[in-house]
Amino acid sequence: MSRVEKQIVLDVPVEAAYDQWTQFESFPSFMDGVERVEQHDDKTLTWWVTVGGKREEWTAEIVDQTPNRRIAWRSTQGAENAGAVLFEPLEAGRTRLTLTIDAQPEGILEHIGDAAGFLDRQVEGDLERFKAFIEARRAPTGSWGGAIHGEEIVRPG
Repeated sequence: MSRVEKQIVLDVPVEAAYDQWTQFESFPSFMDGVERVEQHDDKTLTWWVTVGGKREEWTAEIVDQTPNRRIAWRSTQGAENAGAVLFEPLEAGRTRLTLTIDAQPEGILEHIGDAAGFLDRQVEGDLERFKAFIEARRAPTGSWGGAIHGEEIVRPG
């Protein structure tokens, strides 16, 4: 597996950054190559992406979601990947976001792209676009205030 870890500082409070990140179906608005994300329930998402001209699909489950702190996932079908996004409040209403992705390249083209740092640049660009998206809005498009810890789901309220 290849690992990419990137950080970015956002000029919005941690609650705004976290709440927007929980709006998975909005990811095509700022993630290059993401065609669609469909959230089936509190834990399960299906992703459709095009990377290097190749269309990929996978189903992922959220394995940990702690409000305003962390969201972690792993794929359960399709392209093998896992990761986590961490949210750290900073002074003056700013947030440090750290995204870590582990992905398994498949086939010769993905191995070449991995060696050339394609995923690394992709993640960096996606974070820059997320920063522009949330800072322009100043508020999230929605939120989900529940928590997930393994199989336990604590719904908001």
